[in-house]
Amino acid sequence: MIEKCIDGWHDYIFRKKPGALEELIAEDCVFLSPVVFTPQVGRDITIAYLTAAGGTLGGQGAPGVDTPAENAGKFKYTKEVLAGNHAVLEFETEMNGKYVNGVDIITCNDEGKITEFRVMIRPLQAVNAVHAAMGAMLEKMKG
Repeated sequence: MIEKCIDGWHDYIFRKKPGALEELIAEDCVFLSPVVFTPQVGRDITIAYLTAAGGTLGGQGAPGVDTPAENAGKFKYTKEVLAGNHAVLEFETEMNGKYVNGVDIITCNDEGKITEFRVMIRPLQAVNAVHAAMGAMLEKMKG
């Protein structure tokens, strides 16, 4: 199951397939952020956080804005480990000249829908940069 799920994730992240993210997230998905203390529960909030992350970590810019972020094209997965219904995807990018290294830990159900998405980031300067950028991106997305 996880292989199909991660292929769908790649459709969203790298191939920008319309609707790919919405197809992947289970209604009761739990999102665990490196900068928010409490788990975020539900499909809509998970999609909001992942969309904002794509606009900051992925360098795509704000959703609906044609201008790419300054780190456009720098996000890449460097390792992927898939087993059963779980995946660990290590990534690297750069934000404001700072190296960002992290992992996405993804769990899917038997239908291939993501039920848990956990993000961990290092070093501390990267966590601080992501925290500031995600806050700004979520505010922009609110309108």
